[in-house]
Amino acid sequence: MLTVGKAAVPAATALSGPRAVPVSLQFPRSLGVKGWSRDEENLYAAWIEALFAGADERSSWKALHEVTRDPARNLLHNHLGLGEDDPSGPNALVMTPDCADNPFFMRAYFAWKLGLPFGFHETSWGSLETPPRGLRFRADGFSAGTEAGSSVRTFGPEKFRRLLATLKNTVHAGNGRTALRADETDYYPLPLTRKALKPGTVYADPYGHTLTIVRWIPQTAKRPGLLLSVDAQPDGTIGIKRFWKGNFLFTTESVVGEPGFKAFRPIVLENGRPRLLTNREIAASPDFGDLSLEQEKMTGDAFYAAMEKLINPEPLDAAAAFEDLFRALHEQLIVRIDSVANGEEFMRTHPGTVIPMPSGPAVYQTLGRWEDFSTPNRDLRLLIAIDTILGFPDKVAGNPEAFEVSGKKTPDEVRRGLLALQNKLASELTVTYLRSDGTARVLTLEDIFARRDAFEMGYNPNDSVEVRWGAPEGSEERSTARRRAPASQVEIMKALRPWFHKRLRPS
Repeated sequence: MLTVGKAAVPAATALSGPRAVPVSLQFPRSLGVKGWSRDEENLYAAWIEALFAGADERSSWKALHEVTRDPARNLLHNHLGLGEDDPSGPNALVMTPDCADNPFFMRAYFAWKLGLPFGFHETSWGSLETPPRGLRFRADGFSAGTEAGSSVRTFGPEKFRRLLATLKNTVHAGNGRTALRADETDYYPLPLTRKALKPGTVYADPYGHTLTIVRWIPQTAKRPGLLLSVDAQPDGTIGIKRFWKGNFLFTTESVVGEPGFKAFRPIVLENGRPRLLTNREIAASPDFGDLSLEQEKMTGDAFYAAMEKLINPEPLDAAAAFEDLFRALHEQLIVRIDSVANGEEFMRTHPGTVIPMPSGPAVYQTLGRWEDFSTPNRDLRLLIAIDTILGFPDKVAGNPEAFEVSGKKTPDEVRRGLLALQNKLASELTVTYLRSDGTARVLTLEDIFARRDAFEMGYNPNDSVEVRWGAPEGSEERSTARRRAPASQVEIMKALRPWFHKRLRPS
């Protein structure tokens, strides 16, 4: 049993399994005044896993508060007895974080409910020469912890709402990409092990996206294992994503800051004042001891190989693994359907509107309508996902010992067999989008593969939906298109296109 205060979590279900923590778990009103220890971190991991138990890649919510208002998911539902998780009433919480905010919102919520300290850094954006750097640590006046020697909470729902607003206006992608060796940061780097990468672990990618691990699904004889995470989009939507190249980008070359899997830096209370543990203290702590620089300057190939080994410890059946990649790409395309449709709906209801487009790296970072409805980050990941699938037959043929292949086959026979499977799956799997006139257009994955060059310039919401789905010039499919991005924006997109073609982002 994992026991913390009055809470007892059966070890077999606390951090694994389809339903995670049993709903009967009772959390203490307060965990004390010493701050975050391993016990608190284990409870946080259990709470995160329970919050998204049973969810899969098609699971999404319009906002984080939709998840926390569900008493079947949230083991801290109305824990304070103030109606804070009811859908209406004076204390009802509304939580709509973006991807960088989402881990902080969940951490702050948990800390607030259990009287644990909470804080965060004002952080610089950084550059290619200098990683983002933690500046002022904000905890005084925002700490969710208890007063020293007291069980009285420092603030109620209204002040917590103000804290969330401050987070939203302060935290950004740079908070996750600070240097791995730095102490003045919100996160510290972890080793690539199953033990270290618990639910609640944060993944900061090199281009500004942030995800949080929610569950490991073990490999079986029939199906590959999965590592599931949750992320947030600019419109506040919360969704489940699996680990693979299409969702988790990793490179340490020519990027701003240092990406990777990281944990929240523990905050302790000394004489009633919050203090962050340093890297040296974390490494030496019997409670933690899991700080690692393994991901520092790691190559992408080494990173993905290490993660694949964790997710699937046994050699994969090559055909089953290939089918699983197709499923992952299919899910990614289904999510894109909704994202593009959201932009199309906005443009339909705001006729004559032209959403301003930034230039250069700001294409990926700008706030407002552009961030809400454009898809450059999603489309870059889509292109990488397509490359991963199209390169899989050669990958298996070149490294057959990493996979199980039925029968005795030469590398060329393995490649031909997988290419035949690729053609079959690509013709069978489809997605459907609505054209500008409301008619449905069905695209096979074979169509998507053929149009991959068009996705290098398909992210602008000022373009009609047909253009964004790569309908060829002069085709019947494109005949219903009603809008085209201004010529000035098309020129900006042409200038950025080489970066998409190289599957990179300008920095």
